[in-house]
Parts: sequence; C-alpha cells; structure tokens
Amino acid sequence: MLDTWTRIDTLGDHVGKTVTLKGWLYNKRSSGKICFLLLRDGTGIVQMVMSQSDVPAGIYDSYHELTPESSIEATGVVKEDKRAPGGYEIGLSDLKIVSIAEEYPITPKEHGADFLLQRRHLWLRSRRQQAIMRIRAELIRAIQDFFDQQGFMRLDAPIFSPSNCEGASTLFSVPYFDHGEAYLTQSGQLYAEAGAFALGRVYTFGPTFRAEKSKTRRHLTEFWMIEPELTFADLDDIMDLAEDLISFFMERVLQNRAADLETLERDIESLRKIRRPFVRMTYDEALEQLKRIGGGPEWGQDLGATDETLLSSQYDRPLLIHRYPLQAKAFYMKPDPTDRRLTLNMDVLAPEGYGEIIGGSQREDDLDSLVSRMEEEGIPKEPLEWYVDLRRYGSVPHSGFGLGLERTISWICGLKHVREAIPFPRLMDRFYP
Repeated sequence: MLDTWTRIDTLGDHVGKTVTLKGWLYNKRSSGKICFLLLRDGTGIVQMVMSQSDVPAGIYDSYHELTPESSIEATGVVKEDKRAPGGYEIGLSDLKIVSIAEEYPITPKEHGADFLLQRRHLWLRSRRQQAIMRIRAELIRAIQDFFDQQGFMRLDAPIFSPSNCEGASTLFSVPYFDHGEAYLTQSGQLYAEAGAFALGRVYTFGPTFRAEKSKTRRHLTEFWMIEPELTFADLDDIMDLAEDLISFFMERVLQNRAADLETLERDIESLRKIRRPFVRMTYDEALEQLKRIGGGPEWGQDLGATDETLLSSQYDRPLLIHRYPLQAKAFYMKPDPTDRRLTLNMDVLAPEGYGEIIGGSQREDDLDSLVSRMEEEGIPKEPLEWYVDLRRYGSVPHSGFGLGLERTISWICGLKHVREAIPFPRLMDRFYP
C-alpha cells in the first residue's frame, strides 16, 4: 500500500512519531559507535542516525555492507534539527536492505558532460538534477493552472503531420504506410487554430521536433512546447497574455520551489524582479540598440542567438520585441496594416542573456491574403487545404504563441545548457539513453 510509509517531504507532519522511509543511500559516514546515513526518496534527503546502543547488532553491522545507491527501508523517530538536511533527522530503530548496489559509476569527483549524458539514467539521481526536474514539474503545473483559470481548454495536437509547411530541411520525415512521407511536428499551432475556432480558447502541450543541425546551448532536437491560441484577439492581447503567464508561473515557482532553486545556487532575487510590466520595443528599435552596443543584423533579417543574448543582457526582466520584417517570418503571420513590410508578431526574450523563450503572432485571417502568401512562399496548398478552410467558414481575428518549456526552465534554473532541462535530452549527436 502506498500509505504504509512516509515521504521525506512530509516529515514535518510527523515530528516525535515513528515512521518508515523507503529509498536509496545517498551517502554515509561513521563516528565511533554512531553511524550517519543520508537517505533520498525522490522528494528530499534526510539524515538518519544509527546508534550501536539503539539497534540490534546485526542491524548496526549492516552499515558496512551498504554502498552508494543501495535501496533500503528505514524505521525511526522523526526529530527536528535545523542543522540537518531539510531540518529533520531520523533516530533509527530498524534498517532493512532491499538491494545492495554495485559500484556506482558517478562519484563526487568532477565528470565531463559526455560521461554524465551517457549515464543520464543515473545522473538524474543527483541533487542538482532532482531539483531541476522538480522545478520542471512545478512549472508545468503552474502553466496549466494559469490557462485553466483563464478559460482555455487543453487540446492535444497530432505529432505526425502531412505537410512540411515550415521547411523540409528542419523536419524529421518518416514513412507513413501507403501515404508517402509524414513529418514529426514542429508545432501544434495550426491544429490549435482549428481548435480555437471550435472552442474559443485552447492550448496545446506536447513534444515538438526540429532537425536543425545545431549544437548550440539552446537547441534540442526534441523539446516541449505550450501553445495557446485564442479567437477575437490581436497582437496586443497576446503580448499581455505572455506577460501575465510569465509573472504567474514565476511567482508559483518561487513560492513552491525556493529550496530547489537554492540547491542550484540560483540568484533568487533576480527572479523576484520578474513582474509586469515588461520592456517592449519594435524590431527597428531593437536594431538601433544593437548597433549602439556593437551588433545586429541587416534590416530584414531575423535576430540571431547572439543578438538576442546581447539585447536580453541589458535588462533585468523579459523583453518583448514586436513587428519583425515580413520577409523573415512564417506565411501565417498577419502583415501590419500600417506598414505591410512588417508582421504583427512578437518574441519574448528572457533576461540575463537567455534569449527567446516565446514566439507568437496575430494570424492571417483573410482567405485571399493567406493563399497569396502561400503561393509566394511556394508552400503546397493541398496538404493544408484544411487549414485554409478555417478562413472560408467564419474567419475571425485570432492570435497565439508558443513557449519553449526547456528554454524557460534553463532561464529559471540558471542552466548553462538546455540539455539539463529535460529528463532524457535528444541532441544532434546524442540518441542514448
């Protein structure tokens, strides 16, 4: 039964009581006739004190058998101790060995990234990686709670897509029975638009795939995206929504995962500054600022990772850049009616040089304009006939964006590489474990 033992994160409810814990040996040391064992169970780490005078001889002697990551069951009294990890310790009265671990390959010494990635299934057990995964789970819960509270409905988009509308060179293709090639999705957006026309406000959440041959610290070949889509909404609406979303989930993470952020030695005070209003500027204004600080592309080109890092390093809160050149953006983005060289789109750059975490736009809602743009871009119409249909049957202004989960986690946790933000990273040069 699940309720026959106690989790470490609930020990505060059991002070003075005898509990049973189940988990793995994190570390151990002895001092005379007293042994100290650190137990982890996935919710935390607790120190257990085993005195030779308090337990039978056989149990005390079992200390010598235990190796790092051996699995054990431990029973004892919960004591409050502010000096101990987590603020509590266990006075052991019983100890059972479930399994003795072989020599553990990951030791306290420094290991290289390749060594750790090759043993990712074990690396996840480290305090640092556990903290990141708990923050990831908290972030997901907060995002879903936010959209639920805002009246959005979750809509699951397919992973297989029949079209390569955003460029076959960045898509993974797979044979699909007698239908030719299918593609692993880059985004659930197009399907979210269909869902929004049915349900008003929807969001998709799932894995997405990019076949770009990139080895930067911001790239994964498989990552997770949250993509809200809402009808009767323009660019200003989704910029407001993005600010509200980021403010909401940052407050939640700070409230519930401060201890994990401390484990990561993250500067929590910098995260406390993440509140509305954020900084907003146009693409043209961003180019002017980049030129002043020694960078920037030619007008008409998208901002690169270096440009985003330069810009976002100038601020202590997220930066929204809007109205990029039409020629640099996707066919479904609506042109700015006041300057048709531009699109009604926006990117959100995380501060401290972390760069883009959100990209979105007001969608083209005019049938003729959408078809014309597809022809200009050389995008086959037949696989997207269903998408064009949305403009034939009750088209309305609508907008949405996508938030990259792992890039957001990297920013919140202060990670150097996005590969630590996902349990089992898929990279251009890594497909194991």
